Amino acid sequence: MADRWIIFGLGNPGDQYSSTRHNIGQMVIDYLGSNSKFSSHKSRCEIADIRVAGVAVTLAKSKLYMNESGAPLKALADFYKVTGSNIIVIHDELDIAFNTIRVKLAGGDNGHNGLKDVTKHFAGPDYFRLRMGVGRPQGPQDPADYVLKPFSQPEKKELPDFIARGALAAERLIEKGLDFAQQEFNQ
Repeated sequence: MADRWIIFGLGNPGDQYSSTRHNIGQMVIDYLGSNSKFSSHKSRCEIADIRVAGVAVTLAKSKLYMNESGAPLKALADFYKVTGSNIIVIHDELDIAFNTIRVKLAGGDNGHNGLKDVTKHFAGPDYFRLRMGVGRPQGPQDPADYVLKPFSQPEKKELPDFIARGALAAERLIEKGLDFAQQEFNQ
């Protein structure tokens, strides 16, 4: 079993973004850390420490914007001497339906600027991803505008359960491994 894991929620800083689709990763981090106190770290992250199945886990949210997420995560990983095999990045995913979760290791960034920056700073895509489906916009709306908007009223009704399941998926990945987490959540 690993010494420490980092669970990193992608998102943008500031109240104007806190309830947007793009910040679903940070919403899951807030849920996981709801009984912990977040503090500022020199990596330019807000962090809190928890335990999952007896394993030390650092929850982290960057203080920088989504497309600058790689440097803070890399600095935090270097500080704790954690490699990609013990990092879970939680992010919004346009290409899967709202309220759907997919767990995977490595892969492309699919145009996601946060993942693109993380991959650049880690010199490769070998870290875990917890893909939180937000779906594609209906009609001609630009996807970049869509992810920066709050969830719809019907989505908001399902959001608490969706966030809780995202948190459980991250915990299962640490506790039981990738195959188990995929069997439970990638349906």
